[in-house]
Amino acid sequence: MPNTSVLLAAAAETSKNDGPGWILRTVLIVGILGAVFLAWVLLRNYGKDDHDGQDGRDDRD
Repeated sequence: MPNTSVLLAAAAETSKNDGPGWILRTVLIVGILGAVFLAWVLLRNYGKDDHDGQDGRDDRD
């Protein structure tokens, strides 16, 4: 396992670039797209009736 000081020095060197980096941007984009997809899946079935009959009526007496 590499020395932690070497890893910290490498992380500090890469963080000197402008912006938070491509990894953080990728995580944010995937997170936002995942939230939109989850909302779409949940809201897609929100208004549907779950009845056994094909005409949508309840067959109980």
